[in-house]
Amino acid sequence: MQKSTEIREATNSDYQNIADIYNEYIKLGTSNMEETLKTTADIAAWVQKFHDREKLYVYTDNDIVIGWGIIKRYSDREGYRFACETAVYFTETELGKGYGTQMKKFVIDECKRLQYKHLVAKVFATNTASIAYNEKLGYTIVGRQHQIGYRNRQWLDMIIMQYVIE
Repeated sequence: MQKSTEIREATNSDYQNIADIYNEYIKLGTSNMEETLKTTADIAAWVQKFHDREKLYVYTDNDIVIGWGIIKRYSDREGYRFACETAVYFTETELGKGYGTQMKKFVIDECKRLQYKHLVAKVFATNTASIAYNEKLGYTIVGRQHQIGYRNRQWLDMIIMQYVIE
């Protein structure tokens, strides 16, 4: 059987799968500051509040959602209208297969299409694999926020990375 993968904009029917994947990471506590598990309604609420240049995408393999990516405004202040934050999440069983790279490249291309100039990724300082992944895709480290987050009973540093579209 030949694999058929696709990246497309998320629909209501994808929201539970997106929540399930995100919840894997929330439970691990190693890649985001969320502590409360998400529901379909939570994901729908995100999308309902989106600005017209904020997007949620899914990566499917034979019509099964195995990952997702997001483009969200950096700030609602007008002067930041060309800056956004990007993130990509894949279910643990699909990591290391190149899907995340495909999704992040797609997200970067969509950011260009949406006329963003400055892309931001926030990564736990301890998540060296994610830092290397983003660097491989052209993001550079521009700063470190010391002890900005608290997860798993410890203070965490966040690495701020950027990708500037020329």
